Amino acid sequence: MIIATSESIAGKRISAVLGMVRGNTIRARHIGKDVVAAFKNLAGGEITDYTKMLAESREQALDRMIEDAESLGANAIVAVRFTTSSVMQGAAEILVYGTAVRCDDE
Repeated sequence: MIIATSESIAGKRISAVLGMVRGNTIRARHIGKDVVAAFKNLAGGEITDYTKMLAESREQALDRMIEDAESLGANAIVAVRFTTSSVMQGAAEILVYGTAVRCDDE
């Protein structure tokens, strides 16, 4: 599966546009990690537990978007974008979306 943030893919011709696809996940913070994060905030530096959690969330959302595209018969997704929003205090949604297409070599 080719995934691109651009609206086209170099060396490929889009032969069919299959529609919008998306994947999302909602993750909540862990109270124990919040305590560690609070200390890290005082001292400065990267909060690696949150970095890891967000990276895993992005990957899960991408996997779900790819599954959605494959169910439509796509072999590529173009115009991919990420967005995030707060669902409730301590929980955030990561959403990835794009356009599922079928493409061929030029």
